[in-house]
Formats: sequence, structure tokens, C-alpha cells
Amino acid sequence: MAFDKETAYSVLQERFASVRRDELLSRHCTFGVGGPADIWITLETKEDLVDLVNECAQRRWPLLCQGNGTNVLYADAGVRGIVARIALNNYRIEERSDGTALLTAGAGVSWPKLLNELATLGWGGLEFGPGIPGTLGGGVISNAGAHHGNIGEVLEWVEVLDARACEEHPVTATIERYQHAELDLRYRHSRFRAQRRVQFDEQGQPLAADRRFIEPAEIIMRLGVRLHRADPAALRETINSYKQHRKQTQPPQQSAGSVFKNPEGDHSGRLIEAAGLKGFTIGKAQLSERHANFIVNLGGAKAEDVAALIREAHKRVLEQFGVDLEMEVELRGEWKVSTS
Repeated sequence: MAFDKETAYSVLQERFASVRRDELLSRHCTFGVGGPADIWITLETKEDLVDLVNECAQRRWPLLCQGNGTNVLYADAGVRGIVARIALNNYRIEERSDGTALLTAGAGVSWPKLLNELATLGWGGLEFGPGIPGTLGGGVISNAGAHHGNIGEVLEWVEVLDARACEEHPVTATIERYQHAELDLRYRHSRFRAQRRVQFDEQGQPLAADRRFIEPAEIIMRLGVRLHRADPAALRETINSYKQHRKQTQPPQQSAGSVFKNPEGDHSGRLIEAAGLKGFTIGKAQLSERHANFIVNLGGAKAEDVAALIREAHKRVLEQFGVDLEMEVELRGEWKVSTS
């Protein structure tokens, strides 16, 4: 069944507060590239998310959910169907008798904003991540981390909207909770990342993972994080030092952070630089002169420019050092799709 954009827009604008047609995705990802989404919608409550997913399941409308778009490369052709930004921004702190607390947060809570508020309240546990620009929900997917810490070290549970059964049948999505041990949390990996890995074809071209009818099929809604008491002044000092380190070592231009995971015992940036590609430019995209594992938008870059740099960096490192770099960034939209 073909997606009827006008019908979908007519239905959705009556039920949700923020619905747009032909919204440029370059406005909603940190690369600053990407074509239009047929329909863009912002979801600020758990109830709206559940309603939208079930509506799409019943009407067979393709749906792609995202957070802040910090590790996504959208195609120049955009995304067909509906793209929904999950902006579940509420959180609460439940103090425990042992000097710890449980932070229960919506998946759309922003790392930088949350860290400042926790520091003021004297709660530690996430201060390693002031340079992580995304949401907590997105952080779980990639087990985001920095400065020798990661969210998996303090994560207790996640609550997801499970739409896997909707792939074949118009059924209602279910809400599930998974404990830490069920999440397969490793270096830049979780159970939610397993089906999203970008592959490379024989010519070295990056291939998007197969798109599901509702993507991702398990949508993180809430998470529980363990906090501990800490001195507010010490927390602010730590956060500020990490911010300063980021400013000195990472490029100021638009980017999606590290493009490739670090291979065991080495660093992708070092390998890309050793392959002679630091500062290499295609179109208006560049392998940063400050950090070779960052691709930056010099102003007016296209997604195809970024993809071409990804291809070149992966190919050169593989040829010269025999290292098959794995991408952190995900491809979304109308790309050539892997058939594996």
C-alpha cells in the first residue's frame, strides 16, 4: 500500500499539536544535511507516542522515530513516510536511604541540560557526558560514553514500546521493561543497536540497514539511572573541565561526533590520519583538520558528500592497515539498502 501523505497529514494534524509536511531533515540532525520528511511530528508525551505508533500500525503508515539526530546521516532524498521526534523531557529523582537515588527520565531528556541541573542538586553519576549532545534514550542505544564512563555503568532499566509484531500485522504495540542484564551493553553497543549496523558493499559504499515498517521496532520511552550524592562544586568543576577538553579536541563545525568506533587497542582518528586523510574534503564536507574521526559540514554540504568521505576513510584504512572500521553513525532515509 502506497503512503498517502495528504491523508496522513489530515488525520494527524487533528490529533497532534506539531505536524508538518515536507520538513527538511537538515534542520533536525547535527550534520546539518538531509532532504525532506513527508511528514514530521514532535511527540512530547508517552500517550502521544503510543497513539501514533498504534495509528501507524493500523493504517500501515511507515514511521521512523528519532531523538536529537546526533548520530544520524539522513539521505539527500529524505525519508518517505512519517518521522517523529521523541521529546519526552520529564524526569524525577527518587532518593534512597543509602545516599543514592533513582533517576526516572523520559527518552527525550537532553544530556547537557540534565547534567547542569543534577550538578546543582548534588547528584553525580552522569557527569562524564557533558560533551554528549543527544538524548538519554539515544545514549542507551549506542551505550554512549566519554572520559572513561558510559551510561551502561549507571543504567538500571529501560521501558520500551515494542512494535515488532506490527511488522506483519496491524496489532497494538506493547510496553515492556528490560533490566540492565538484558540489554547487552558493550562498547558503543546495546541490544537495540544490533539490527542497525551499516555494512559496506564490494565497492566500499556504505549501505543503510534494512528499514522496518516501524523503526526502531523497540522504541525507548523511559529509563532508570542510578545516581549518587556528590559535592555540587566538585561536579561543576568536573563538568567544566570535560567541556574545555571537548572544545580543545573536537571541531566547532556541524558534525555527528565520532563517525567510526575505535577498534580494539587503537583509535579510528589515528588510523584515518595515518592514511593521509586528515583534512580531506569532498564537496562541502571534510574529515576534520582537528580530529580525523569527525566529518564536518563546512557550510552547504550534502549527505552524499559525507557518505563519500565515509567510504574513502573506511576503504583507505582497510587497504593500508587491514582494519575494518565499524560506523557509529547510522544511515536513514532513501539510501541504497543492504540486502544481507
